[in-house]
Amino acid sequence: MGRVNGKVAIITGAASGVGKEDAILLAREGAKVVLTDINEEAGREVAKSIGEAALFVKHDIASEDDWRAVIAAAQQTFGGVDVLVNNAAILAQANIEDTTLALWQKIQRVNSDGYFLGCKYGLEAMKQRPSGSIINMSSMAGIGGVSSFCAYSASKAAVAGLTRSVAAHCRARLYKIRCNSIHPDGIATPMVFNLHKNDHGVPASQAYVREKDPKQLQARFCQPQDIANLVLFLASDESRFINGAELRIDNGYLMWAD
Repeated sequence: MGRVNGKVAIITGAASGVGKEDAILLAREGAKVVLTDINEEAGREVAKSIGEAALFVKHDIASEDDWRAVIAAAQQTFGGVDVLVNNAAILAQANIEDTTLALWQKIQRVNSDGYFLGCKYGLEAMKQRPSGSIINMSSMAGIGGVSSFCAYSASKAAVAGLTRSVAAHCRARLYKIRCNSIHPDGIATPMVFNLHKNDHGVPASQAYVREKDPKQLQARFCQPQDIANLVLFLASDESRFINGAELRIDNGYLMWAD
C-alpha cells in the first residue's frame, strides 16, 4: 500500500475498462485521481465509488480547450499533476480497402491528436512538480500491425513514436519526467468485446467468447487489472529510471509457438 502516496494522477477514459481499473488501483495506493471521460454518468459513478481522493471531469481528449480545463481542475483541486495516463481511445474494424478518409481522420483525431495534446499539456504541468510520469496506452497493433484495423494500427504506432520523442526530449532537457508506452494485445473490456457478435448478432460478453473459443480468451485477452498493475509500477518511483520503453503485455503475441 502507498506506492504512489502524495501523487496526483490524471486518467483518461476512466469511466470503464482499463481506465477505471487504473483509477481505482492508483487511488488505493495513495494517489489523488482525476478521472476523465466523455461518458459523464459512468465517470461520476466511478469517482463517487473511490471517494474524496477522486475528481471527475468530462473530457474530449481531442479538444485542446478540454485539456487546459482538465489540467486546471487537477491543479486547483489537488495541487498539481504528477502522473498522466493517456488511456482513452476508439476502435473500428476496417482494412486499408474498407477504411474511408472520414474513418481514418476520426480515429487519428482521438488516438493520435488526443495523446499529443495530453503529452504536451501534461508535460508542462509536471515541470512544476518534483518529477512526473506519462504513461501512453499503445497496442501490439502499433508494433506488429493488424490487417483488419488499419487506422487503429496506424494511430497506435503514432503513439509509440510520440512516446519515444517525448522521452528523448525530457532526457535531453534533464527533466525528471518519464514517458513510456504500454502495448497490450487483447484486453477483456467492453470496447474489445463489442467487436465480437453472439449468435443473435449483438455485442458478445466475455462469457460468450470463453464458451466459443476458450483458448483464444486465455492466450490473447488479459484482464484490465493486468494493465493497471503495470500502470501503477510506471506511475511509482519504483520505475524512476525507465524512460522511452515499449512495454508489451501480450503473452508473447509476436512469438512463434510449435
